[in-house]
Amino acid sequence: MRNPFLAGAAVVLLTAALAACGSSSDGDHREAGGTNPSAAGSPAGGPAAVPDAAASAGPSAKKTSEPPKLPTDELTPATGSFTKKQKEYLVDRVPKGMDPAAVLQTGQETCDKLSYLVKVDKDTAVAAVVTGEVAGAKPAVAHLCTEHRDLVARAALGYADGTYKNPKIRPGRYYAVTPTKSCTWQVTGAGGKNLASGISGTGKRVTITVAKTARAFTSTGCYAWLPEGDKG
Repeated sequence: MRNPFLAGAAVVLLTAALAACGSSSDGDHREAGGTNPSAAGSPAGGPAAVPDAAASAGPSAKKTSEPPKLPTDELTPATGSFTKKQKEYLVDRVPKGMDPAAVLQTGQETCDKLSYLVKVDKDTAVAAVVTGEVAGAKPAVAHLCTEHRDLVARAALGYADGTYKNPKIRPGRYYAVTPTKSCTWQVTGAGGKNLASGISGTGKRVTITVAKTARAFTSTGCYAWLPEGDKG
């Protein structure tokens, strides 16, 4: 089915998905962990604040190592218990000192966003994974919502806006998901030779061919490209 949404609509959908999924995620969390996720850290609310010392250290400062992860045998919620799949998702994901249930909620919210977007438009859901707007989809789907494995598999074959060079070039036919009117693209071969290029101008669906001789592929304002022969 032709996706009627533009790139801005996809962002709105993701925002709506987060709001729509909040109550159900809280319910799942209570069953698994019994604690308030908002009091356990900020994995679902964005990156943690950078300490002042680290922020002012400059580019020469050494990167801090990742905090040690909670041992598998300590992955237990404050109340209740985790299912086997939930515990598998949490392995090597919970920093020491963080509530495992809060990390689990992050994965559950990812699954909820995907379920919401699939109901609206499957291509939009796949594109959101391609662009990273639905973050952490691969591990969440692998353990918590396996019904969406096809979305992750399709997303692995797509391109978000940006520049790609060999060996990341995959020849084939691609279509733009929710392109803007300023969607532009270019495929170049050896020596920078132009093989294909254009601009949408209308915001309507765009299809391109990435030739076997392509050496680079660049797009802006097109949001995401999916293989034409692998439509959902």
